[in-house]
Amino acid sequence: MTTEYIKKQIKIIPRIPLEGNIDITYRCNNKCLHCWIRTEADYKEQELSFEEITHIVDEARKTGCRQWSISGGEPMLREDFTEIFDYITRNCRTYSINTNGTLITPEIACLMKRKGNKMIALYGASQKVHDHITGKPGSFEATMRGFSYLKEAGAGFTVQLVLMRDNYHEFKDMIKLADSLSPYYRIGASWLYLTRCRDKERNKEIIKQRLSPEEVIKLDEPDIFYEENYKKNGDCQILQDDFLFASCIGNRKDFHIDPYGKMSFCCYVVEPSMRYDLKNGTFEDCWENFIPSLWNKVQGGEEYRKNCGSCELRESCKWCPVYGYLEHGRYSAKVKYLCEVARENQKFKEEWMKNNRRYYRCADITIQVDSELPINKDTFHAKIKAFEVNGPGKENIFIKHHFYLPDIKEKDLEKEYYRKPPWAIYKKGGNWIYLGISNIEGDNSLRQVAVFNNDYTRGNIYNPNKEMFYCMKNSGSIAFFPSDQLLLARVMANRNGFYLHSAGVILDKKGLLFAGPSTAGKSTMVKMLKGRAEILCDDRIIIRRWSEGFKIYGTWSHGEVPDVSPNSAPLRVIFFLEKSKENKIIPLKDKKEITKRLLLNLIRPFVTVDWWEKTLTVLEKASLEVPCYILKFDKSGKIIKLLEEL
Repeated sequence: MTTEYIKKQIKIIPRIPLEGNIDITYRCNNKCLHCWIRTEADYKEQELSFEEITHIVDEARKTGCRQWSISGGEPMLREDFTEIFDYITRNCRTYSINTNGTLITPEIACLMKRKGNKMIALYGASQKVHDHITGKPGSFEATMRGFSYLKEAGAGFTVQLVLMRDNYHEFKDMIKLADSLSPYYRIGASWLYLTRCRDKERNKEIIKQRLSPEEVIKLDEPDIFYEENYKKNGDCQILQDDFLFASCIGNRKDFHIDPYGKMSFCCYVVEPSMRYDLKNGTFEDCWENFIPSLWNKVQGGEEYRKNCGSCELRESCKWCPVYGYLEHGRYSAKVKYLCEVARENQKFKEEWMKNNRRYYRCADITIQVDSELPINKDTFHAKIKAFEVNGPGKENIFIKHHFYLPDIKEKDLEKEYYRKPPWAIYKKGGNWIYLGISNIEGDNSLRQVAVFNNDYTRGNIYNPNKEMFYCMKNSGSIAFFPSDQLLLARVMANRNGFYLHSAGVILDKKGLLFAGPSTAGKSTMVKMLKGRAEILCDDRIIIRRWSEGFKIYGTWSHGEVPDVSPNSAPLRVIFFLEKSKENKIIPLKDKKEITKRLLLNLIRPFVTVDWWEKTLTVLEKASLEVPCYILKFDKSGKIIKLLEEL
C-alpha cells in the first residue's frame, strides 16, 4: 500500500507532531526493582550529542512541535543536562520532566523554575523502603535533598508515587509525605511493564512486584465519563484486516525519540525495525513517511483474533500490542495479568454505573449525571425523581460532579466575558469556564468551578469538597447550582427552544402556557386549575419547536406549587397574565407586541451573540404560529370557565 492510500484510510487530516517525548539517556544511578528501561551496559558513546538533540528539536519545531517531555533513565546523569534542558524548554510552549530527584542541585532547581510539569519519583515513605526499591543506599536522603532545593528555589513540582508490592504497605504514609512536600501528587503507572531488553531475571522481579488486579483498579479507577466523552477514538483500536497499529498511528499527535536517535510513534515500541534512525535521516521524513508506513506492518493474525480480538472484556482492558511484545516477544500475544485486571475493571464499571450514574429527562433531552461519590435516594430532591429515566435518549447531554477545586488562576485564563456574583465567566480553548465567586468584597476564594464545552452538551462541575455533597442533601438542582436554568437555557438555543418564566398545564391533551414575571399570578392560576388539568410546573416551562409545531415541557424549577411533571403537550395557546378585578381574555394580534412580551419573560443564561440569534429566531416563530392572549383575572375562579370555553 502507498503512504498516500494509508493516510486516506486513517483520515490523517491534519497530522501534526504536537508533542515530543525524548529519553536523553537510559543510564541511571538507581537500580530499581521494577525498572523496565534501565540498561546494564554503558552505551554513553552511542547517545545523541547536545548538537544532535538541538538539531532534532529545531526540526520538530518547524513541523509543529510545541511541547516536550524529557525523561530517561535518569536524565540528570548526563553531564550536559542543564544545556539540554535549557535549550528544549526555551524552544517550546510547555514541557514535563521525569526524574528521581537525587541529582538536583541548587543550579538545576533554579533552572526548573521555568513553568512546566516537574515529576519527582517517590518510592517509599521511609528510607528503608525507598532505598530497598531503588537498590541504592542513600537515595531517599538524596531525593529529599532534591525536593528541598526545588522548594527553596520556588520551583513547583509534582510528587509521583511509584507503587509496587514491596512498598504498597506504605501507600498512605507516602501520600502524607507527598502532601508535606508539594500541593500536588500523582500515582505513577498502576501496573509494571517487563523489560525492553527481555532480561529474564529482572522480569521475574518485576512480575513479583506487580500489585493484585484489585489494587491496580483501586490505584487507577476508570474514569468512565472521560472515556465516553473525551478519550480519543483509536486508542489501541484495531481497524480492518487486524492491523494492530493502524488507528494508533492515525490518531497520534506525539512521537518518541530514544537516547540513540531512534524515533517511533510510541515509547514502548522497542523492535529496531519499528524505529527510524534520525542520525541518518530527517525528522520530517520519519514523521511524514516512515511512521505512516508502519500502519500495515503488524497484523494480529489468528492468535489475536482468537484471544484479544474477540474478547468481551476488550473495552475494559489495558492491553496494547506493545505490551504483548514486551511480555512475550509477540505483538499479538495476550497478557494474562491484564486479563485479570480487565475483569476487575469491568466489575468496577458495573458497580460504578449502578451507584454513581443517573439519567434525567427534561424537554426530550436526557441529562446523564455522573458523580465521583455515589448518588442515593436523598441526593436530589424528590421533585427531580419524577424526571428520572433508565438510560440515554435520542438527545443527550452529560455532566460529571467532582469534589475538589482544580488549580485555576484567573490570570492564566483567556478573555473574561462576564463578572457578577455568583459567576465570573471565561472562555479558553473552546471551553466555557464558570468560576463561582463571592459577593463579599476582598474574598477571592472560589465556591465552585464548572467547565462546559462550546455547546454545553458536556460539563465537568467541580465542588469544593466531599462534605458539600452531603450538605447538598435533597438538592433541587442536578448541577448543584442555584438553578439548572444556567445549563438548560443554554442548551435549548441549539434545539429550537427557550426557557420561559411561565406556568404550564395540560388540559384536554392541549398545552396551556401562562407567562408572567414574579407576582403575576402564575401559581394562583395553577392552583385554580388543580384537579381540572395536569400541572407541568408553576414557574419555569420549556418550549420547543418541532416540525408539527410547538410543545411545552414541565421542569422541576417550581414556585409556590410543588406539583411538577416531566410530561409534555402540543402548545395551543399562550396567555400573558395580568391581575385584575375582572375576568377577561383579550386576543393579541400584533406580532411585535407578542415577541416583546415573550422577551420580557425569557429566562436568560449567560448570553452570547449566537445564543441571542438562535433564541430570537424561535421566539419570532412562536409569535407567528401560536395564538396569544392577554388574560385578566381575579381570584374568584371565574376565569376557568372562560378558559374551558376558549
